[in-house]
Amino acid sequence: MKGMIRNIIIVIIAAAAVILIAASPYAVQPNEYAAVRQFGRIVRIVDTPGLKFKVPFIQNVQTISKRTTLYDVPLSDVITRDKKSMIADNYVLWKVTDPTKYIRTLDAIESRAEERIEAAVYNALKNVISSMTQDEVIEARGEKLTQMLTDEANSDIGDYGIEVITAEIKSLDLPDDNKEAVYDRMISERQNIAASYTAQGESEAQKIRNETDKNVTVMKADARKEAEILIAEGEAEYMKILQEAYNTEDKADFYNYTRSLDALKKSLSGKNKTIILDKDSELAKILYGQVD
Repeated sequence: MKGMIRNIIIVIIAAAAVILIAASPYAVQPNEYAAVRQFGRIVRIVDTPGLKFKVPFIQNVQTISKRTTLYDVPLSDVITRDKKSMIADNYVLWKVTDPTKYIRTLDAIESRAEERIEAAVYNALKNVISSMTQDEVIEARGEKLTQMLTDEANSDIGDYGIEVITAEIKSLDLPDDNKEAVYDRMISERQNIAASYTAQGESEAQKIRNETDKNVTVMKADARKEAEILIAEGEAEYMKILQEAYNTEDKADFYNYTRSLDALKKSLSGKNKTIILDKDSELAKILYGQVD
């Protein structure tokens, strides 16, 4: 009888040991945290993957995702500094960075986290957009505006153990009744800018033309001056040559004779070949052979 009781006790102890051993291990995946809680209190956070152990029945494990989560934020109507209404459509990429804070403040419930993120993004949009004019908002669209919104949103949710990786604007549009007026104004502004560039270009072109005309005028004046100098020098050289060629009385008479013949030849140009000469003229003397 005693042997039977002893065997039963051994079996009970063995069964309890098996149950304790089976309840002790737990696995942590690479994309999650494991919060080990004892009587509701967090005793440790495990952030490395693998097989882990806990105290059976006293401790339990709560897993929290490490993955980046996409949250599509509802449309927001915001007002610019110059009192223009704009409609923003955002999405957010976020993740848990401090699981202890995440559990204590939000009980590690994703929907609660997204409620806080939605409020933070709306406040960020309101603060950023209200500090800029509509034109400044349009010019800042892209990386600059995304960084401003991300930084502003993170300043509101730091106590929840979560982080906004990026707060992207899918679209930043105008209410339908404002679009046409804004587009017309933008077109007008671009036309004014284009006209300004055109006027500036024409002004520069006119300066270049004026400078070119000035240079051409100076070059022509210099060329004329040089030509006149060369002509004067040529005439002087010509007169010098004539003087040297006809420096005797006979040479001078021959020169006068040839000049008279040239004059007579020129006077006979055209259809009229008749000339009337005074008998004492040099030409008459040439014709009558009376040249001295």
